[in-house]
Amino acid sequence: MRILVTGGAGFIGSHLIDRLMEANHEVLCLDNFFTGRKHNVLKWFNHPHFEIIRHDVTEPIRLEVDQIYHLACPASPVHYQYNPVKTIKTNVLGTLYMLGLAKRIKARFLLASTSEVYGDPEVHPQTEAYRGNVNPIGIRSCYDEGKRVAETLAFDYHRQNHVDIRVARIFNTYGPRMLEQDGRVVSNFIVQALKGIPLTVYGSGQQTRSFCYVSDLVDGLIRLMNGNCLGPVNLGNPDEYTVLQLAQTIQTMVNPDAPIAYKPLPADDPQQRQPDITLAHTELDWQPTILLEEGLQRTIDDFRSRLSVL
Repeated sequence: MRILVTGGAGFIGSHLIDRLMEANHEVLCLDNFFTGRKHNVLKWFNHPHFEIIRHDVTEPIRLEVDQIYHLACPASPVHYQYNPVKTIKTNVLGTLYMLGLAKRIKARFLLASTSEVYGDPEVHPQTEAYRGNVNPIGIRSCYDEGKRVAETLAFDYHRQNHVDIRVARIFNTYGPRMLEQDGRVVSNFIVQALKGIPLTVYGSGQQTRSFCYVSDLVDGLIRLMNGNCLGPVNLGNPDEYTVLQLAQTIQTMVNPDAPIAYKPLPADDPQQRQPDITLAHTELDWQPTILLEEGLQRTIDDFRSRLSVL
């Protein structure tokens, strides 16, 4: 098939492209390189089935493809809060234009939504039926509400224009190619431990997250795209850890001498985050396979190799 991946040079997008290329599809990688990196897809540059397009999804584009994986949007607070107006434009206009493209060319469309649509949840763990607890005027709302609108658009295009959609709600994902300065806990702790500086824990560190290794997530996205379930479907690892537990695990694995420093909790930071993946398991026959310490070791090795040449 001919497949478009928006945000294809990013962390998750590039891993998805690897899998699609290895399956002998023809792949178009579209990225504006705000958080994406050419290096992430460099190995495919001279491949006859690969094409890279520098383009911002907030502008329309005309292409001919069979499937669209719409991943384009900065996904860590540091990046999506850097230019919040741009972030919400990416989520709303970008999704609008990609759905319009899917409608015109009759392509199947997968939206990479997020667990952030649940906000600071009052239901635990979160099922797809939960409607969320989101602050519409908070500093994270450009992303949270942007993705909620993106989901609205996807289902409206499906109902009104019969666009063949799939919606994935992605929970915390980690692995090689995460950006060094992206502000997410896994990359923050690994970089800090490797540099021998204090590991920054916000609040008491008792807030929980669930961490899914990137290869597991990509497998879930491909199964969702090629299955019969529209979604939304939670894709994440249901194993729950406190942020402090994660810090201590990385501290032990990388640098036991690195201290832990506590700082105030940012506004609207969710206290609990854990996916209920019953739907993914029953509809997609999907569940994560990579244990946290195994995935962390691969990620640490990747960061170690990159930081040594920076």
